Amino acid sequence: MGQHETVATSLADTVREGIGAALAEVDADLARRYPGDPGTRQPVHTVYVPGDAFAADTVRSWGDQALAALDEHAPDAGALAAVLDIPDALAADVHDRVRAKLTREPIEDLRIDFEDGYGPRPDAEEDAAAARAAALVAAAYGNGTAAPYMGIRMKCMEAAVRDRGIRTLDIFLTGLMEAGGLPDGLVLTLPKVTYAEQVTAMVRLLEAFEKARGLESGRIGFEIQIETTQSILGADGRATVSRMIEAAEGRATSLHYGTFDYSASCGVSAAHQSLDHPVADHAKAVMQVAAAGTGVRLSDGSTNVLPVGPTKQVHDAWRLHHGLVRRSLARAYYQGWDMHPAHLPTRYAAVYAFYREGLEQAAARLAAYVAKAGGDVMDEPATAKALSGYLLRGLDCGAVDPTEVTHLTGLTRTDLDALAGRPTKTG
Repeated sequence: MGQHETVATSLADTVREGIGAALAEVDADLARRYPGDPGTRQPVHTVYVPGDAFAADTVRSWGDQALAALDEHAPDAGALAAVLDIPDALAADVHDRVRAKLTREPIEDLRIDFEDGYGPRPDAEEDAAAARAAALVAAAYGNGTAAPYMGIRMKCMEAAVRDRGIRTLDIFLTGLMEAGGLPDGLVLTLPKVTYAEQVTAMVRLLEAFEKARGLESGRIGFEIQIETTQSILGADGRATVSRMIEAAEGRATSLHYGTFDYSASCGVSAAHQSLDHPVADHAKAVMQVAAAGTGVRLSDGSTNVLPVGPTKQVHDAWRLHHGLVRRSLARAYYQGWDMHPAHLPTRYAAVYAFYREGLEQAAARLAAYVAKAGGDVMDEPATAKALSGYLLRGLDCGAVDPTEVTHLTGLTRTDLDALAGRPTKTG
């Protein structure tokens, strides 16, 4: 058939135009609710430090303590591989990368805690701690010692602590503004959310701050912590977390699962409260589906089994933590909480092994997809999107290097962003 020949059709153009007009509102709603991945870096973990314990050297101190634990309990690649069952082919590379990470950037995301980890204090004491936190965070970003992401967890929007939480947030944000402005890596966490209206209240609070300080509307986002049963399933039987994402009006950056509060609210006994308990899996599955496509990321919670004491005890805690992190990664929870410096070696060992062991296969499949070369697996655009996202997350955390990804795929970071459906920018 020639290029300019026409084919027979039966429908008038007005039919197509009418359907387009009828679905215009739906098109706009889809674009608003499901913008896709924001294209920014997602940290692999969040470290919580009580407001009165945070100091100028906290990031470096955690790195040094993590290195000391590694040197004492797994001083070489073989020792670490034996404890964590890392394949021999990966052991040396993973061990070297973990050491380098703990030296260069031990913490990716740090939250100064004014909630459970801080507790009730006299107002003057918490005022001073919030102001001090702002000064230390501003100084850290100014002198290059900050974690890539830093911020506070305020007290929740429940009546008993609401005013205190609002005041602490105001003091912290005001202190940052007075010190030169809000850093790009600023992250705020709203805990113990039970009703979508509490998320709306947080939005109104941030709007008021932005207006008071002359900031662009929408400049400040926040995380929603999922640690109550009401945040998963409401009294009306609906998935409350979906309503919370909507109530955030585009400001929600992530959903963080709170292991122990949520488990306790379900009646799980203390000995069985864990990331892999069925109630945890159910909650996170609901979170995952609710957040899919919205640009809101997910974070798993933590284990409270600390790697301290004699080597055998540390190894047992390491195996538990490493297994839980691996389990989360396989379930597409790419972030989690770490509660102790000695958790960092196993966090990064699990993350690095996860991305390195699948690097060559993912790269080959993506290269074949781009080249339309086929192979033993026929991938679709959705799979190419997932493969690109996998490589991008590996690049962001230091598990893989840009040169090796380009060598294996022939693709640049910009190419990967495009295939992953991300804006062509890095965070």
